[in-house]
Amino acid sequence: FSHQLRRLQRDVLRMGALVESACLLARSALCDRNLEAAQQLKAHDKQIDQFYRQIELDCVELLIHPPQGMQNLRHVSAFMQLIRDLERIGDYATDIGEVAIKLFPCTVHPYAEQIQVMFDRCRSMVALSLLSVSDLNAEVGADIKVKDDAVDDDYDYLYDRLVHTTAPSDNVEVIVLLVLAIRYLERIADHATNIGRRIAYVVTGERK
Repeated sequence: FSHQLRRLQRDVLRMGALVESACLLARSALCDRNLEAAQQLKAHDKQIDQFYRQIELDCVELLIHPPQGMQNLRHVSAFMQLIRDLERIGDYATDIGEVAIKLFPCTVHPYAEQIQVMFDRCRSMVALSLLSVSDLNAEVGADIKVKDDAVDDDYDYLYDRLVHTTAPSDNVEVIVLLVLAIRYLERIADHATNIGRRIAYVVTGERK
């Protein structure tokens, strides 16, 4: 890696740390009914967006004016794509915080524990995706894919239970909000999987 790419990687990881923190806040808001955590998410999202814009500009500059000796620009292209994945994960974390605030007045739903399990899988995937960025490890992508399959199973199970086993006495708004929450989690998992794939491309030069 050249000096410029090392700096780019470092900035991506700093952005990733904010995204990981946003996921933790979203989990606390949704699963622990933590209002303070939910309120912190918007400020986090602004910081994430600032990183995204700056890193994108840096990538464009490197692509237009590559430093002398930089022969392979796929690293820059991959970083430019994966920061979009990170930015979207941050957006979904903020969305989950907004869902959590709307759920605060309601009683805890019977499927809250299963949603927490799904959330923890997603957080683990985000952590693994950042590890792949830090270590430039193509093999981590396989571990992320296994977890993504589990998250898809979680989503299918919870969606089916929430939509098709709703009793007439259940609060429809709560069901809609929980379906939104698990949809956001499923999308977080997809973006984490994308990051693993992009790093595999950086390392191997092969798209999967």
